[in-house]
Amino acid sequence: MEAGAFFLSLVLILVAARIFGELAAWLKVPSVMGEMLAGIILGPSLLGWVEVNEIIQTLAEIGLILLLFEVGLETDISRLADRGQKAGVVALGGFVAPFAGGFLLAYLIFDFSLLLSLFIGGTLTATSIGVTVRVLRDLGRQHSQEAQVVLGAAVLDDILGVVLLALLYEFSVYGGISLTNASKVLIFIAIFMILAPIVAKIMAETIGRYGSGSRISGLIPTTVVSLVLFFAWLAHVVGAPALLGGFAAGLALSRRFFLPFGAALLQSDGKFVRRIDESIKPIIQLFTPIFFVTVGLSLNLQAVDWGSSSVLLLSVLFIAVAMATKLVGAMIIKEPMHFRWVVGLAMIPRAEVGLIFAELGRVSGVFDNDIYAVMIITIAATTILPPFILKWYYGRFGHHLEQEGSKS
Repeated sequence: MEAGAFFLSLVLILVAARIFGELAAWLKVPSVMGEMLAGIILGPSLLGWVEVNEIIQTLAEIGLILLLFEVGLETDISRLADRGQKAGVVALGGFVAPFAGGFLLAYLIFDFSLLLSLFIGGTLTATSIGVTVRVLRDLGRQHSQEAQVVLGAAVLDDILGVVLLALLYEFSVYGGISLTNASKVLIFIAIFMILAPIVAKIMAETIGRYGSGSRISGLIPTTVVSLVLFFAWLAHVVGAPALLGGFAAGLALSRRFFLPFGAALLQSDGKFVRRIDESIKPIIQLFTPIFFVTVGLSLNLQAVDWGSSSVLLLSVLFIAVAMATKLVGAMIIKEPMHFRWVVGLAMIPRAEVGLIFAELGRVSGVFDNDIYAVMIITIAATTILPPFILKWYYGRFGHHLEQEGSKS
């Protein structure tokens, strides 16, 4: 690709991502949906102005790695510990039930291959807590009991999701299920969890010692991005997805790291973590929209056989399974029914996490265009609908939650 053509494509991607992201936020829809729509409009589905090439794909992958870094940085295991058994039950139920439901529907009912069925089940396990938190904040319920259970459950859901994503990636690379390869990935994750806080402590002390004496600005973002990309490279070397390295780097730098010795190493670095977050956020906000626009660019809706009943049938069934199975964990806990319904509804949105699964399925060749379209439709529906349902439910039954909360 000529440099001029690439620059123009990048301008279109960034400007369209911003415009449609802002429009989505104005419509009370997650901004990632607007960014994905920008890609659909710019790509082969509609205008055909931008084509995904190796350079754009690389920039999108950097955005994905930085997105997972941010997820890791914001992961607070203490939330799960504070919320105890209820959050754990909600997380496990909301992870296992969608995975089993999606897998069984694909494998037994539609006779898809084992690997494809596993990827579909994995895509349905995702939860985007960012969408839910925004809704709860708008309703003034971010500090409520149900919100705290959801936040705790989302932490475990994120970790389980990233581990599952790493395993599915390994299976896709080798074209089948392998206990040996799965063990290798799990060992790699364990090593990361052990070494990550040590690396973070060394980096924190290095920046603290030499940062004030630096004669040029930008030490923290340069160092942090270097660490993230190094972890991503290390993940790739051992055969795991690079995004796992980004997540591990973020988790390592979080002052809320969950291993006991990790907490001891980083317990005094709260200000440092905030400095990292403030320094790196502009870079994340630059690259992550490229990833979400690329998701839309990679989808060719004109190539989907809309005349076939299978695409629409699959979409409807997977949306129904994705929404119903996310309620399972919430329905198990011993709480009033209104409380359980709110928690279950809050766990449904997929957004960016679901898109990560879908994109990995496409890039690895597991999803063809039709299945990829079905997954995108499912993710979009389960991201856009729940916030409106949740707002309606609070408006209709919120007084019951207030009464139940005052009794407890």
